[in-house]
Amino acid sequence: MNIGHKIAVWLENRAVTPAYAGWLLSGLTVFFFGSATNTMSGWLYALSGGSLALLGVAAFLPPKSLGSLELRRHPIAPVSAGDRITVELEIENRARSPKTLLQVLDILPFVLGEPIVRPIEVIEPESIYRFTYYLEVRQRGVYRWQEVHLRTAAPLGLFWCRRSRPVKAVAVVYPQVLPLSACPLIDRIGQEDSPQLYDRLRSQTATEGLTRNLRPYRHGDPTRLIHWRTSARYGELRVRELEVAAGGQEIIIGLDSAAFWQPEEFERAVTVAASLYFYASKRLLNVKLWTAGTGLVSGNRVVLETLAAVNAGEEAHESRSQLPIIWLTQNSASLSTLTQGSRWVLWPSAAAETGEKMLVKHDLPGLEIRSDRPLEVQLQDALERAINY
Repeated sequence: MNIGHKIAVWLENRAVTPAYAGWLLSGLTVFFFGSATNTMSGWLYALSGGSLALLGVAAFLPPKSLGSLELRRHPIAPVSAGDRITVELEIENRARSPKTLLQVLDILPFVLGEPIVRPIEVIEPESIYRFTYYLEVRQRGVYRWQEVHLRTAAPLGLFWCRRSRPVKAVAVVYPQVLPLSACPLIDRIGQEDSPQLYDRLRSQTATEGLTRNLRPYRHGDPTRLIHWRTSARYGELRVRELEVAAGGQEIIIGLDSAAFWQPEEFERAVTVAASLYFYASKRLLNVKLWTAGTGLVSGNRVVLETLAAVNAGEEAHESRSQLPIIWLTQNSASLSTLTQGSRWVLWPSAAAETGEKMLVKHDLPGLEIRSDRPLEVQLQDALERAINY
């Protein structure tokens, strides 16, 4: 951006800047005035004076035209990565005269793209103009922007005027959740090969699948839980509530967000964390999420918002729980610090991929993620035993 363009933008934002027609008329006005001075011709003085008056009126009207416009923004509903957010703006004309030939520019964060420009032909007096657009967002995150620019050269088109209005926007884009039909990381928790745990598992599975209660069907309930005989008797669908065989065990999914990751791998790790959480939640398990910045959180909306905002290398505000955990990391050395009963999901670092390996001693089952295979397939594979890096 050259100096002349910067000056023009500065004038447009704080006063007005001439359009092409404005520059042309300004040049003619100077020419007529110079000719009148040399020839002492009255009609040239009148022509230059009229042109000057027209320029003054044209410079005064655009800022006045924007002064009576008020902007509001509707809250933006959260979406998942890859979906489109819906952005709605309202422009209210409080004046008793129509506003014509406007431009609305929604100044987006640079990661979302160029500003959205919408031309408006007319806004009727004392009415509201609604402006809606859709924006596809492929990357999860929390996006904030707060400026909308109004721009006009009406009514004469000789001078441009731009005014910025603070209209805050927050768009929360959740990470993708994979539709897992099975997940050994979750399904096999508590099935360690020790006699004590085997006895406890056998006592738990004795009640697994028993019907605790029957209740009316709610939207989203799996059809396999419908008790057809009772449904026929009552004339409405009834669903079985099963005994939960988790024995009160708490499942913690830990994302090693305090470590430094390769950006692509961290995004895959966030997807895995969200998918594991919702898979465990669907199985009616007591599941929580841990990140370095927030500590333990639970609840679908809270977890999704936490994963939308998490970043690699963030400052650790809470230490990791010493309870068994499903640990998602790119640092193989951290696997040796896990407590008995934990699981791990490891993304090999660049050093490991080039053959620089470090010995890590542990005997915990887990899963090493490969970049050449789909995440959904890998999460549904069998667990791996301890690895040596």
